[in-house]
Amino acid sequence: MIVEETKQEVYAMPRIGDPAPEFTAETTQGIINFPGDYKGKWVILFSHPADFTPVCTSEFMTFATMQNDFKELNTELVGLSVDGLYSHIAWLRTIKEKIEYKGMKDVEVTFPLIEDITMEVSSKYGMIQPGESNTKAVRAVFIIDPEAKIRTIIYYPLSMGRNFDELKRAVIALQTADAFNIATPADWRPGDAVILPTAGSCGTAQNRMEGKEGEMKCYDWFFCTKPLAKEEVFKKIQKK
Repeated sequence: MIVEETKQEVYAMPRIGDPAPEFTAETTQGIINFPGDYKGKWVILFSHPADFTPVCTSEFMTFATMQNDFKELNTELVGLSVDGLYSHIAWLRTIKEKIEYKGMKDVEVTFPLIEDITMEVSSKYGMIQPGESNTKAVRAVFIIDPEAKIRTIIYYPLSMGRNFDELKRAVIALQTADAFNIATPADWRPGDAVILPTAGSCGTAQNRMEGKEGEMKCYDWFFCTKPLAKEEVFKKIQKK
């Protein structure tokens, strides 16, 4: 008896700071080459478990409603599930024609939704996690910067819908950190004080503690903040 072996390619799960894995895929908006088609833009690449499911429907309606908010931040949305293209199209049509949720209705999803029946893309990005499901992608979120580098990874279980205000906050925080060479503290929102890089010398640390460096507030030599106005943040990061 001849036994045929089926070889499945194994991918290492990408990490923060890694280049975004490349792929070409069929989507509801045509074929995309990722991340090449998005050069110079931020991208939120996210997966959902299945079409025609309630949690995913609530998420897609929310994402589509916020799409212009993300565009103003030079950020594009790309969705994925292991369903086929025709299932995607039928589901998105159902959302537009039949679903009203939390004041959202007649919602048209215009960002690409990837067909990934072979699970090639979801495997490259570690979206299939057998402890949760062998046949569905978990709710993964990858925030990728204009240099095609992965900057944030967030995973949610099948049962938990994502917090989209937090995803928007994460994009703003990343862009603010890049633009101003700072870090953002817990629960930071635009307009809150930001954290300065830790002092690189004893002299700098002493000057900070003695209040010799302007509006800076120091809690100790390694932990100093400064004000950063909301208007200044958005003037710098919003798409012109």
